[in-house]
Amino acid sequence: MESYVTIKNFDEDVEMGNKTNEISESRSVIMNNGEKTTTCFSSKQQRQPQSQSQSQTHRLVSLDVFRGFTVGLMILVDEAGGLFRALNHSPWNGVTLADLVMPFFLFIVGVSLALAYKKLPSRVVASRKAILRALKLLALGLFLQGGYFHRLGDLTFGVDLKQLRWMGILQRIAIAYLFTALCEIWLNADNTVNSGSSLVRKYRYQWAVALFLSGIYICLLYGLYVPDWEYQIPTEPSSAPMTLSVKCGVRGDTGPACNAVGMIDRTILGIQHLYKRPTYARMPECSINSPDNGPLPPDAPVWCQAAFDPEGLLSSVMAIVTCLVGLHFGHIIVHFKDHRVRMLYWMIPTSCFVVFGLTLDLFGMHMNKVLYSFSYTCVTAGAAGFLFVGTYLMVDVCGYSRLTVIFRWMGKHALMIYILVACNVFPVLIQGFYWGKPQNNILKLIGIGT
Repeated sequence: MESYVTIKNFDEDVEMGNKTNEISESRSVIMNNGEKTTTCFSSKQQRQPQSQSQSQTHRLVSLDVFRGFTVGLMILVDEAGGLFRALNHSPWNGVTLADLVMPFFLFIVGVSLALAYKKLPSRVVASRKAILRALKLLALGLFLQGGYFHRLGDLTFGVDLKQLRWMGILQRIAIAYLFTALCEIWLNADNTVNSGSSLVRKYRYQWAVALFLSGIYICLLYGLYVPDWEYQIPTEPSSAPMTLSVKCGVRGDTGPACNAVGMIDRTILGIQHLYKRPTYARMPECSINSPDNGPLPPDAPVWCQAAFDPEGLLSSVMAIVTCLVGLHFGHIIVHFKDHRVRMLYWMIPTSCFVVFGLTLDLFGMHMNKVLYSFSYTCVTAGAAGFLFVGTYLMVDVCGYSRLTVIFRWMGKHALMIYILVACNVFPVLIQGFYWGKPQNNILKLIGIGT
């Protein structure tokens, strides 16, 4: 029950679930013989003063719809990723639909934070609450993704603390949330915002932080020397593990074996605490069934069986940048009320991000979800921006909210759905009820977990 309260509080405050996060939207409403109809971009009605009974204070529906769509995409990727290549993570370079889920989550967290901290009675109290929420989310991530729950088909549970996975999706969201929240609480000027340039001046310190983090990431990724390293793989239960050595001795390598992202994680976290099933195991060098998992080719390189965490420390630096981009989108909601102005100020950076990211990829800085490369950050942030603008136009401007009722509900309960479905908590609970032997359960009957 206490865990549910923690989850619910995080949903309610960070994801626009309480009354302080509601905003007033001047929807264009035309009264016609007592019937109310909604039109897109009716500027005439926006210029007319409205009485208190006609003005509407409502929750921004597009936030929930965007978040719900992301949850739905995550479930689709988890369940159908093995059937369609476009729904499976890219083995290394490149971007698929599955690679958009994480940045979309981080983007909408940033948008929500701008609205959650629109009015701050006390910066110290707000900082204390943000730290506490982040710690709770970190603990939840360690419990759900640290290895305590085993795969479907295995009714055992528990984790060896020597093998506990320190990083994960919830841990990354917690880190990005905390850093972005502290930036929003402490790093904003007192300027009055009445134009795009004044908006940039008010939040110039936050943009400086985003540029600084991007610069640090690029310098470490391309400047750190990666020495040779080794790891162990288990063999027979009665035999000693086999030790494999990986030859590197390079700088600026962005391949699976000798990149700085993996080196930092191996050095700080320890290779035994990293993700044991990396996506690069589906590369042609490591799988005869590439881009699917399969047996090792006869000439497979030695690094194919090494652990690698896609939510590592250095890559999480760029995850913070994605969250800061979403924060900027939220600032536009806070300071501008006209639909056209909002969409204009959203589309300008969104287009620039996509064009810049694709240009970087063309010139050799490839889009890579595992490394969370700078080009990947730009393109995925731009993709999130395009989707958010489209959702906002359809739902909050034109009023087609009935078409997105399911996504809206999923968006309001995103964290609970993620825990129950994506973390396999609900399937594991259902699988615990069987007839005669564990293999005779409902999941086996419908073809899940076989």
